[in-house]
Amino acid sequence: MFLLGHSVSVLALGTPLSTDVLVVFGIVLLALVLFVTELLPIDVTAILLMVIMMVLGPDGVVNFTRISTTEGVSGFSNPATITVLAMLILSSGISRTGLVQILGRKMAAFAGENRNRQLLATIGVAGPVSGFINNTPVVAILVPIITDLAHAGKTSPSKLLLPLSYASMFGGMLTLIGTSTNILASDVSARLLGRPFSMFEFTSLGVIVLLAGSLYLVTVAPRLLPERVPVEDDYVREYAIEEYLTEVVVEADSSLVGKTVDTAIRHVEFDADILQIVRDDEALIEPFGRLTIRSGDVLRLRADRDTLTQLADRDTLTLTGSPPRTEAELEPDTEPAQTLVEIVVPRGSFLVGKSLASSTFRQRYDATVLAFRSRGETVRDHMDRRRIRVGDTLLVQAAPDSIDRLSDTDDFIVAHEPDEPHYRTEKIPHAVAIMLGVVGFTAVPWASVGGALAGATGVAAFDALAALSLPIMVTALAGVVAMVAAGVLAPTEIYDAVEWDVIFLLAGVIPLGMALEQTGGADLLGGLVAATGVYLPAVGVLWVFYLFTGLVTGVISNNASVVLMLPVAVETATRIGADPFSFVLAVTFAASTAFLTPVGYQTNLFVYGPGGYKFVDYVRVGAPLQLFLSVVTVAGIVVLWGL
Repeated sequence: MFLLGHSVSVLALGTPLSTDVLVVFGIVLLALVLFVTELLPIDVTAILLMVIMMVLGPDGVVNFTRISTTEGVSGFSNPATITVLAMLILSSGISRTGLVQILGRKMAAFAGENRNRQLLATIGVAGPVSGFINNTPVVAILVPIITDLAHAGKTSPSKLLLPLSYASMFGGMLTLIGTSTNILASDVSARLLGRPFSMFEFTSLGVIVLLAGSLYLVTVAPRLLPERVPVEDDYVREYAIEEYLTEVVVEADSSLVGKTVDTAIRHVEFDADILQIVRDDEALIEPFGRLTIRSGDVLRLRADRDTLTQLADRDTLTLTGSPPRTEAELEPDTEPAQTLVEIVVPRGSFLVGKSLASSTFRQRYDATVLAFRSRGETVRDHMDRRRIRVGDTLLVQAAPDSIDRLSDTDDFIVAHEPDEPHYRTEKIPHAVAIMLGVVGFTAVPWASVGGALAGATGVAAFDALAALSLPIMVTALAGVVAMVAAGVLAPTEIYDAVEWDVIFLLAGVIPLGMALEQTGGADLLGGLVAATGVYLPAVGVLWVFYLFTGLVTGVISNNASVVLMLPVAVETATRIGADPFSFVLAVTFAASTAFLTPVGYQTNLFVYGPGGYKFVDYVRVGAPLQLFLSVVTVAGIVVLWGL
């Protein structure tokens, strides 16, 4: 269990701090800075890392990274990358059938208005389902269902949405395909140890983590989670935009007379949006952007006080009446009525990295943004200048058909389930059968089954069952073909289903992990970490790795943390005489449980805005959970796999 201090110092210094190692450490540091600051989109960061490693490799100007051009782009052809791509498509196919939504509605019917039952139902659906469908789309699907459930039951969505994200992380650890992190970790484990994960390799531990984490979410988390979003379903008050709403009358000599709404918005040089036009006591709605403004029209505006002052000074518009102060007052009674809805911006959305002014959002969806939440801050003015980031939540006013179009695109997650969703429920049996085939041909020990049947019956043909065992990459790709052939997915929908930034991220960080290994960087770090064996037993070192990986995952991508930490974990385990596979499992589980920050895991970002959370909420609820599960997970690994 323990190492002598002298031995450790020799081991730690066994790998020299060469120029190659320093260069790779510098690239790792650059990657961490870019991931944390988001100066570049993660897919662009990944490409940058590939370029740097190839330029500084044997086929470039100098050979510091030892990564050839072939190795530099090998992440694109890596089985883990291809498998993740295929699983994203399969998950999209399941989503389009409405299966998860149907489970969500049954969950809502069971929960009713009892908050404890709502919480149990949320965990009960999100956890198990995330074991077989990538947990990212599961949360994206359930956010509107849980939000509607909370409002209908007079519960603050803040009490349910963060547990939804956490429960999906628990479920992602039930099987190999629960999350892309597991698939990537399996590939790294195969490369380092010659031992990839089987489909249900860690299911027993995953069940323990799911049960333990669920117990925490039901008993402790409700006491720690504040009601950030009011129980009353009123967005005007929730976003505190009352002071930004006003009404003006268009005078005959106004420069806006004769202009369309779209043109008027561009014409007005102030921070203002036209929300509605009231003419002859009737609110005009469709098509809003092409409506022509007339003298005497009453315009309902979103504008700050400075803007109103400038409008008054120009003497073209006159303040009048009482502006709307609630959502009910802002939504007219005419049909089809414009309504307020929240939309979450996921990775891959065309809005990411753009401002509202530079994007085509208004023109494409005929919708107006009244306010938005970004990293815990509510933005109500000068919104057109702000760059939209992943996880931002926009408060949008739009007509029903515009909201339906927002719901039908993968560019947004609408935090309200549409009244008439477009699901392919008739394809549910096909989709379920295909997923069972993908799992079955990988998970079932066909060789053992065939041998047992051949021995019991004397029929040698049963030995052929051994050939049915296929790698997950092959079965997943076959499943994609089957979903298209069965009509679960249209061929054009395949490309929209893939989160390309995730694919590029994998392609970029995989060669970075290889560089860490080939230059001796992993050996050096492993030797340094192994020094803790002087003071800690092997189980203590294992626990340290779990905690450190959890902290790293909180600030960078979970996939990046796995690639960077696994080589170090294996080297450390080897040096202290422990089982490297146990360390691989600890890192894998820790990387998939990013509870401490909203940016470490995409599902945390999905609930950030709709839940009205602040950064501190993740720390308040996630820190005790991370500590609790570190003990549960490490203890489970020791009992089930040993050291």
